[in-house]
Amino acid sequence: MVKHVGVLTAGGDSPGLNAVLRGIGKAAQELFSMKVIGFRDGFRGLMENRTLDLNEQTLSGILTLGGTILGTSRDKPHRMLVGGKSMDMTDAIVENYRRNQLDVLVCIGGGGTQKNAYRLMQKGLHVITLPKTIDNDVAMTDVSFGFYTALGIATEAIDRLHSTAHSHHRIVLVQTMGHRAGWLALGAGVAGGADVILIPEIPYDIEKVAKSVLSRSRGGKHFSIVAVAEGAMSLESSTAEKKSKDKKAKKNAKPQNPQVDEDPYGGHTLHLAKQLEKLTGLESRVTILGYLQRGGTPSADDRILATRLGTACAAAIHNGIQGVMLGSREDRAEPVALDQVVGKIKTVPLDHSWIESARRVGTSFGD
Repeated sequence: MVKHVGVLTAGGDSPGLNAVLRGIGKAAQELFSMKVIGFRDGFRGLMENRTLDLNEQTLSGILTLGGTILGTSRDKPHRMLVGGKSMDMTDAIVENYRRNQLDVLVCIGGGGTQKNAYRLMQKGLHVITLPKTIDNDVAMTDVSFGFYTALGIATEAIDRLHSTAHSHHRIVLVQTMGHRAGWLALGAGVAGGADVILIPEIPYDIEKVAKSVLSRSRGGKHFSIVAVAEGAMSLESSTAEKKSKDKKAKKNAKPQNPQVDEDPYGGHTLHLAKQLEKLTGLESRVTILGYLQRGGTPSADDRILATRLGTACAAAIHNGIQGVMLGSREDRAEPVALDQVVGKIKTVPLDHSWIESARRVGTSFGD
């Protein structure tokens, strides 16, 4: 019997999404004679039964395109805005899964998508997930597609900012994405030769950051590049957050000394720049890369990774595998039970080789 496969992309857009759709669709149809349909705009499209036939014509020419031809959204099946009200639309999703006679639903996304797919699995749906995020923080996979492209973009930005930092004797702070994990800031900082790298895993002391900048200045280098993850946190704020978490059980408990450390609009990084100006006497400028990091053509590495995982997904469906995320492990596509992925974050280990290498060339982490 012909197997019917549903596919959706959810969460933030990311380079490589179209490449993985192509990999799933071409392998599923050409090798295994499956029928593949896509649902538009993530779980909302599945709830509203808005579909796109992922046939040969639809998949042609999309390998190099950024974004996703299916569209995406951050809607959650159990908490979706309908008619101005937040409603649990899980039953409608289950109904549309059955209406389309699906044998499996492939959910492509980051940590939130893994959770949503797991909820649907608990409702009896057959699901497979694939890891997508430029933050590289999905657990149980060596890398998520989208990361390599974003890393290249952030590195190029740091390369370009060196010239203006050097010419004007400035401190230039470059904010990358990465709320909970510092992979992007760390990788771009190492590759771009940043003098200071600030990531969520290592709370920083602003005095030590300033000391590092002043040490360079006394050595004749009157500029510094600081790579900052948007979730980077000072020691003061880290302590306040821990106290807040300890009080979480109490209703209306407010964090002590609140400070915006995970601000995608750069509030924390702008504050950091002002602090460094005051402590060093050097002009500081901030560049927030934002959505630039996940736009445009996917890199060769991301295209290869997405194609590997997409085609492996089609093979897994053919072999009756479901209830898993297909992760990339040592150049293999490895199925991992979804309950081993959900609720976990892959942060940067403090003994990671990238951190060790950065320290060896004199990079400061503010600790």
